[in-house]
Amino acid sequence: MIQSVSTQTLQRLPVYLRYLKFLPKDGQMNISAKAIAQALDLGEIQVRKDLAAVSSGGRPKIGYIMENLMEDIQSFLGYDNINDAVLVGAGKLGRALLAYEGFRECGLNIVAAFDVDDKATGDGGNGKSIFPVGRLKELCARMKTHIGIITVPEDSAQSVCDLLLEAGVLAIWNFAPVHLKVPERVLIRNENMAAELALLSKHLAKKLCD
Repeated sequence: MIQSVSTQTLQRLPVYLRYLKFLPKDGQMNISAKAIAQALDLGEIQVRKDLAAVSSGGRPKIGYIMENLMEDIQSFLGYDNINDAVLVGAGKLGRALLAYEGFRECGLNIVAAFDVDDKATGDGGNGKSIFPVGRLKELCARMKTHIGIITVPEDSAQSVCDLLLEAGVLAIWNFAPVHLKVPERVLIRNENMAAELALLSKHLAKKLCD
């Protein structure tokens, strides 16, 4: 039976979830509390208690089915109501969006970022990771992510868009100043900063002349 949990357990659950989501896809279906504890340098007994409090799927000598455990943790944390997204392009704009915590209040959770530059990969801050773009399709499939955010230069935007579509993305938030070609089934939202700035400048000029 699922129990109420302490504040400390609530703080650890997203850490477990993040670890499970980003495990390499190697055919492994099950994982034990002991393995999670060792990977995260936590106490095995504490991890076992935490997982037992939110999931009834653990079995002796077998552990948990990873997909089921992730679903149980997400459901307990209320993440079912949040739209997960991935971001491609870890430059200044991409990192700013990755660090912005206000998205969660709007129901958007950027779970990871990707970049073609290996030097940009690693810790993206705010508990988010930046991965090589070569892992995009794999991780989108694992996390069942259907929203993509594009923050790459204009000349790379369409190829990134195509990669997101191949990964199963159905909605794209595009910050690149270019028109992207997508199938009718895909929703795309363009953020044209130059156009918005032009509108602001025009409005300001009119007010100053009045």
